[in-house]
Amino acid sequence: MDVEVLKEHCNRYAGASSKLFGPPSNVLVYYSRGRRFAYFKTSEPEKWRFSIRTTPERFLELTDVPGIKPARYLARFHWVTLVDTSAIPADYLQELIAWSYAKAVTRTRNAARRRHG
Repeated sequence: MDVEVLKEHCNRYAGASSKLFGPPSNVLVYYSRGRRFAYFKTSEPEKWRFSIRTTPERFLELTDVPGIKPARYLARFHWVTLVDTSAIPADYLQELIAWSYAKAVTRTRNAARRRHG
C-alpha cells in the first residue's frame, strides 16, 4: 500500500482527523476522538515511515520481521514503525490499522465512562 492510499485509508475512519506537526517532531498524526492511532514521519532520513499501535503479542511478532521495528519513544506502549509500507500485504496492514484505531476509540470511551461514573 503506497503512502497516498494509506493516508486516505486512515482518514476514512469515523471521527478521524489528521494534524501535521513541523520541526522538531515532523510527523503527520492521525487521531480519533483526540487519541492518536497512527502517524507518518515527514522528514528525512525517515520520511514516510508509518507507525501504529499493536497488541503486546503482535509487537513481539512484528518486531522480528525485517523492515518493522519498535517505534522510537513509543515502543513501551507497543507501537511499531513500518519502514516500507508497500512491502506489507494491504489486507494485513489494514487489519493492523483497524486494531490501532479501535484501541484509540475504546480507550476514549472507557475514560469517558470513568469520568461520568
